[in-house]
Amino acid sequence: MDGKLKTLLKEKARDIRVDIIEMLCAAGSGHPGGSLSMADIFSYLYFSGELNIDAKDPAKKDRDRVVLSKGHACPVLYAALAEKGYFDKSELKTLRKYGSMLQGHPDMNKTPGVDMTTGSLGQGLSCAVGMAIGAKLDRSGIKVFAILGDGECNEGQIWEAAMAARHYRLDNLIAIVDLNGLQIDGFTKDVMDTTPMADKWRSFGWKTFEIDGHDLEIIDETIKKAKSVKDSPVCIVANTTKGKGVTFMEDVCDWHGNAPCEEEKDKAICDICNIDAS
Repeated sequence: MDGKLKTLLKEKARDIRVDIIEMLCAAGSGHPGGSLSMADIFSYLYFSGELNIDAKDPAKKDRDRVVLSKGHACPVLYAALAEKGYFDKSELKTLRKYGSMLQGHPDMNKTPGVDMTTGSLGQGLSCAVGMAIGAKLDRSGIKVFAILGDGECNEGQIWEAAMAARHYRLDNLIAIVDLNGLQIDGFTKDVMDTTPMADKWRSFGWKTFEIDGHDLEIIDETIKKAKSVKDSPVCIVANTTKGKGVTFMEDVCDWHGNAPCEEEKDKAICDICNIDAS
């Protein structure tokens, strides 16, 4: 990866994390843990140039699609879209407010850049499969990225969709599983153990890669490989840290769905920006 691009992506990941903390504090509710864990991947998707997207034309027909199946982690998506210029960053402070276009789950009818309304866990991959089939029929050449939670993979519909994707050989579909090990009720291994995750996807016939979801060099290398795979859908199992970048949130279940107060917000931002808060 080019050094300038890597620096840009690190800066964008940092900015996305700061945006997440600020908007959740302003909202007084939301999901920081699983949003922070995906900041590096969203930085890559939206700022590496690998996605065919245009913030000035959010609905262009030949754009690549991103489906955030784990819709409760929408702060990371909203932050990436705002940083990319889909809407003014001031909108982030309206998260979860009445009448805001930025609700607690993504709404494709309200928010520029949102390709699918999500929130009911397990359903996003099915939508992505439908998009990928449609793109094949249209011969449009687009890629569809589906972002899944590891806790979400408890849902049976995920695996029905996985079978369909393999059956139709959807090599234009790339699923990314945020394997951060925690969900709302605790550690995923205790709630419903899905290990070994990568082997499960392989057994369903998907070309599967397992990576460090915070290593931008590896993310770059793997997504480029994934885009070149033929005759098979691709799954990238991204090992991440829940709450990544904020030390008091990392690997703590309570930060799955609790917003920081003002004091915690300031401490978190200092953490993200490597500033001594003392």
